[in-house]
Amino acid sequence: MTTWSKRTKQVHAGTRRSQYGEVAEAIFLTQGFVYDTAEQAEARFVELGEDEFIYARYGNPTVRMFEERIAALEGAEDAFATASGMAAVNAALTSMLKSGDHVVAARALFGSCLYILEEVLARFGVALTLVDGTDLDQWKAAVTPGTKAVFFESVSNPTLEVIDIRAVAEIAHAAGALVIVDNVFATPVFSDALAQGADVVVYSATKHIDGQGRCLGGVVLGSAEYIRGTLEPYLKHTGGALSPFNAWVMLKGLETLDLRVRAQAEAAQALAGALEGHGKLSRVIYPGLASHPQHGLAMAQMGSGGTMLSIELAGGQPAAFRFLNALKLFTISNNLGDAKSLVTHPATTTHQRLPEDQKVILGISPGLVRVSLGLEDPADLLADVTGALAAV
Repeated sequence: MTTWSKRTKQVHAGTRRSQYGEVAEAIFLTQGFVYDTAEQAEARFVELGEDEFIYARYGNPTVRMFEERIAALEGAEDAFATASGMAAVNAALTSMLKSGDHVVAARALFGSCLYILEEVLARFGVALTLVDGTDLDQWKAAVTPGTKAVFFESVSNPTLEVIDIRAVAEIAHAAGALVIVDNVFATPVFSDALAQGADVVVYSATKHIDGQGRCLGGVVLGSAEYIRGTLEPYLKHTGGALSPFNAWVMLKGLETLDLRVRAQAEAAQALAGALEGHGKLSRVIYPGLASHPQHGLAMAQMGSGGTMLSIELAGGQPAAFRFLNALKLFTISNNLGDAKSLVTHPATTTHQRLPEDQKVILGISPGLVRVSLGLEDPADLLADVTGALAAV
C-alpha cells in the first residue's frame, strides 16, 4: 500500500472484510462487543490487540476503517475520528493543554475555533497570542520556549489567506511547540501538511470528505504516540466519537474524493478568472490567481487554488444581499465542500460574532461573499453568477 497513489488509497486503504467477503465496507451498528470468557474481557481492558474493540465510544470496526484509510491518504501514523469537525478541533487542542500553557494562533480563524481558543481554553488558564498568520516575523516574535502549540488554518476561512506550513513549523519546532493545522480548505487531495512540518492535522469530514451534505464528522491525524497517548484518552472519556453509520458514509465519500475535489477546483479557477476585474466587484480572492498575495506559496504548498473563492461586492452588504437573492443555481448555506455550489455571507453568518474591528482587520467586509464550488457545469455556474451580478 505504501507505493499506491493517493487516489488508490482513497478506494482501498484500511478495508476490513468479514467472513462473508463483502465488496462494500460493512456497517457495524453496534454499541458494544462480547467476550468469550471473563478472562478475555479482563485482558481486553488491560490492552487491546489488533482488531479488538470494547465499546463504540472507544472504537468500532467501521470507524477504524475510516481512520486507517484517511491516515494512509494523509501519510499519518494514526487517526481518531470524531463526531464533527469542531469536536476534532476541540479535542486536538484541549487534550494536550493545561493551565499555564501558551498557544499562538493565526488571527484568521473560523468563529467556533476562536471561541474554543478565546473562551473555553481561557477559562482554564491557557494563554493565547493571535498573530497575522501570513507574517512570519509575528510568528517569530510570539512563539517562545514556553509555547506549547501553534494553531492555524492552512487556508483561512473566508478570506483565503495561505499560511506557510513549513516556515511556521520551523519556528514552532525550534521553540519545542507542536504544530496543529486545520486543513479543511486544502482538502486531503491537495494536502501534504504532515510532510511540510505539521505535527497534527484536523479535518471537518462534514465538508469535502462527505461532500454531499449528509453527515457530520471530523478526524484528527498525527503520530501514533499523540493519537493513542494524548488524544484517545481524552476522546474516550469525553464522548466525541463518530457514529459507525457516519463513518461508512465518509468511507464512501473518500472513494470519490479525488475526482470531486479536482473538478471543484477546476471550476473555482475558471470562475475566479472570469470574475476578476468585474465592474460590480471590488476584489476576487482565490489562491489560484496570480493576483493573490500568496499565489506562489499556494502553488508550491498545494499545487492548486482549491475549491473555494471569495468575492467582494463593491456596494457592501446591500449589494451582497441582492446578489445572493438573485442567484438561481447557487444555494445559500453556511456549509462548504459540497457537490452543490454554495454561497454564504460571512459577516452576518459564520463570522457574525466577531467584533467589527476584528472583521475589518481580517478583511471580512459587509460586501464579502464566500463561494464553495460544486460539481455543476462551470458554464452554468458562471452564467448564474454573472446574471446575479447584473441584478445588483
